[in-house]
Amino acid sequence: MEQTLTAWLLPAVTLVAGIAIGFLIARVAPNAAPSRTQRQLDEMQERFEAYQNEVVTHFNTTANLVKKLTQSYHDVQEHLSHGADRLALDEVTRQRLLATLHAEPSSDKRERLTPPRDMEIPKDYAPKTGDVPGMLDESYGLKNRY
Repeated sequence: MEQTLTAWLLPAVTLVAGIAIGFLIARVAPNAAPSRTQRQLDEMQERFEAYQNEVVTHFNTTANLVKKLTQSYHDVQEHLSHGADRLALDEVTRQRLLATLHAEPSSDKRERLTPPRDMEIPKDYAPKTGDVPGMLDESYGLKNRY
């Protein structure tokens, strides 16, 4: 009977000791892992915020440059208008220059391509002529030895 008690007691004590050691390792190990994971998460968050700031800065700079470009275009138009007023020799020339400067580009003035009148659809095969066998004929490509 003592032998049976020892046979059961030794594995039970080992099991309890294993559970206790596992519990202690589980308590100690997660403290190291989450801090590493938390650092990685914080680093990714900082990189994401830096990226967002860079995107905002990029689009703000682009908006400012487009605004400057629009203002420069307006200044050039104004300069040309004043030049046309001062430098045109007569009123007709002045009116033509000003009309050209202030005219909006129109797609109606573009030259349009017209399709050919005798429109024949291209063939994806060579047309057969006369009594020559077609490519699907059994004897196509074979030389007659007779």
